[in-house]
Parts: sequence; structure tokens; C-alpha cells
Amino acid sequence: MKNSVIIKGNKYGIVVVLDKELPFDELKKEIAEKFSSAAKFFDKANMAVSFEGRTLSTEEEQDILNVITENSDLNIVCIIDNDEMKEQYFKKVVEEKMEELSAHTGQFYKGTLRSGQQLESESSLVVLGDVNPGAKIIAKGNIIILGSLKGNVYAGANGNEDAFVVALEMAPIQIRIGDTIARSVDGGKKNKTIGSGTMIAFVEDDNIYIEKLDKDTLNDIRL
Repeated sequence: MKNSVIIKGNKYGIVVVLDKELPFDELKKEIAEKFSSAAKFFDKANMAVSFEGRTLSTEEEQDILNVITENSDLNIVCIIDNDEMKEQYFKKVVEEKMEELSAHTGQFYKGTLRSGQQLESESSLVVLGDVNPGAKIIAKGNIIILGSLKGNVYAGANGNEDAFVVALEMAPIQIRIGDTIARSVDGGKKNKTIGSGTMIAFVEDDNIYIEKLDKDTLNDIRL
């Protein structure tokens, strides 16, 4: 029996070869069956996709994408034309799309960062946990810690001094925002909580200020 749908893949994308003679409704059933049976191989990967063997309209492409997502956990980030189907191009496109998405949404990390651990982000970062002494966070955007900050943080790592750091308990050893650095007054020998409640650290006039996060402070934040 002729294979009406053939899936070829690399690390960053898949090429779906389609039979050009099969009626479109039957073709969609074949695609559904193919991706359903191969779902465990793709898991929840972010990939680019390209179609071969058949000329598709925009509506038909969308129909096929819907069938793929309904029958697998694949996250299709874009469609690539046939003359651009090279693994490195797939890689570049996927990384650019995910970086663009990350820049708008930020990233999340759940768990406590312990001494010696370091977490880095190309965008903003929200930590659902504590940052213990000896741990470090570096982010090109803002850093929000829904827990205690007792380690080191570096926000605006690309030189952005409009970035800020927020923590439910602010007791850092060192905070750096852009090129401006503030250290614990006792040299990090003992963490001392700065104020009570949620605090925000930001740069103004080449100094880092730490204030209680309230409605007025929120209005002054530059995003």
C-alpha cells in the first residue's frame, strides 16, 4: 500500500511529504493517524514544519496544522518553504521564534535556588521559590522572586538600567541592575531583610534604590 503521508524529521523541524492525488479529506485522516501513532517520538517539542509533494492553499495548510496539533503534543512555531529546508535553518527559525515569544512573556522557574546554583535567562524571569545565599540569577530583563532573595541577582544583564528586581522578602548579598551594583552593608556576612513586605529594587541617578512595592511605585515602573 502506498504511503500517502511520510514524516521526515531532524532535531529542529519536520518535513511532511503528502500524496498529491489523494482527496484532501482522506489525506487529513491519514495525517491524523500518522501523527497520532508517532506522538511519543515528538513529545512537546517546538518545531518548524514544511510540506512537500503537494501544493496547498493557506486554508489547507491551516487545516493540516490543526490536525497535527490535535493528534500530537507538537508546538509548530512556523511553516518553512521547501527551498529552505536545511537543519540549520530550522534551528535558526525555531530559536528566533522562541526568543521572540520569551521576550514578550518572560520565563518561569519553580523551586528554590541553593548555594552554588546559577540561573540565567535571555528575558525576564519569575522565580517561584527562594534564592538562598550563594545562589545567583542573571537575566537580561526583570527578575521577580516570589519568595526570599538572599543571594545575588543581576537584572538588565544586557545593560538595561530600566530593569528592576522584586522580591517578597528582600535580603540580598548583591543586586546588580545594568552597570549599577549595590551590596549588603555588612559585606554579605549576614543577610538582613530590607523593610517588610514586597520590595522593589531599581536604578535612579546611577544608584540602586530599594522601596516597598505599592501602587505609587508601580505607576513609576518603566516597562
